[in-house]
Amino acid sequence: MSGEKYIRRLEAGDERQHMLNEKYEVYEKQGAPLGAVAFHHHSFYEIIYVLEGEYSSMVEGRTYNLHKGDFLLIDINVLHKYNYIEKKHDSSKRIILWISDVMLEQLSEGEMDLTACFENHENCVWHFPIYYEEMLRGYLLKLAMSGGMEEELPGAKQVMDRGCLAMFFSYLNVLCSRKDYLSVSDTIEYHELVEKLSSYIDAHIEETITVEDLAGQVHMSKYYFLRRFKELTGLTAHTFVIQKRLILACELLRQGKSVRQVYQECGFSDYSSFLRNFKENYDISPGKYAKDYHFL
Repeated sequence: MSGEKYIRRLEAGDERQHMLNEKYEVYEKQGAPLGAVAFHHHSFYEIIYVLEGEYSSMVEGRTYNLHKGDFLLIDINVLHKYNYIEKKHDSSKRIILWISDVMLEQLSEGEMDLTACFENHENCVWHFPIYYEEMLRGYLLKLAMSGGMEEELPGAKQVMDRGCLAMFFSYLNVLCSRKDYLSVSDTIEYHELVEKLSSYIDAHIEETITVEDLAGQVHMSKYYFLRRFKELTGLTAHTFVIQKRLILACELLRQGKSVRQVYQECGFSDYSSFLRNFKENYDISPGKYAKDYHFL
């Protein structure tokens, strides 16, 4: 029976940006995505490997133009979006891997930090020599095709997946320790507007931040700024500020700070505003988020 039958695929128009499996998911996606066109972030790690064609993604203030064989590594709670380029992505085919920090910790068994490969935020794209690329691609394809194993031998899929994931991330981290495998800089477009505002928001996160403040930082009129920012990020400036506050809130909750400390340090006007925005984005209360994380 052909393994091709069991490759897990998502349609290009599938807009889901959350995991159904709490530990990891691997699937293939073809064509230009219709979803993920606005800045968003995940509570899990994401890897996009380009099997065929081209693909483009904006991560924070940088757009990465990917080609066949490139690996895009996106850290937890990093704002990113699909960057559509007309007629260029129709033939794109890629493998998407989503994985939680809990799963990576279980795979490492305390022997090595399997999350280190995600830490380089200055350049998120890697292109490895063909031998290493084919090896990593092989593990991803095995993961994407392992669904049929359950019909032949119950439990085989879980065991094989864990083995493939452990090998994939062990090799990936070794390779990502060699900076000469980073993608060349001419494939990156820098968006000064987003980078400058992101830095400004980080520096003033505890304060009230207005649209006028942001527009002034980039020397634009308020209405031109609002239009240009939405074109670049897919978000309103207000939503972008909220997302930045929530990302920091998650980090502080994971550090063990109280909910009261967190909402004040992240610049929310009051607890009800913090609670409403947190639940809308994560479908869980801040207190439950902190409790679940510390009891993992």
